[in-house]
Amino acid sequence: MKGENLQDLVEFVAQSLVDEPEDVKVDQYQRGSTIQLELNVAKADMGRVIGRGGQVANAIRTLLKVAAAREGTRVNLDIVEPS
Repeated sequence: MKGENLQDLVEFVAQSLVDEPEDVKVDQYQRGSTIQLELNVAKADMGRVIGRGGQVANAIRTLLKVAAAREGTRVNLDIVEPS
C-alpha cells in the first residue's frame, strides 16, 4: 500500500506538468527495502519534467522523499529516456 501512494503522487505531479498527460506512466519495483519508481513521459515532454538544470526533476525527487519518509520507507525516482 505504501508504494501505491508514492506512485500516484509522481503520476499526479508529472501529469500536471506535461502537455500529453495520457502518456505519463510510472512503474514500481521493490529493491530490498527501497521502492524504485520509473517515470516515463512523451519525448516532447522530457524537458518539462526535467527542467532547466534538472531543477524540476530534483524538486519532484525531494517531494517524493519527504512523502516516503512520512510513510517510513525509502524511494528512488528515475526518469526514463523515451526511445
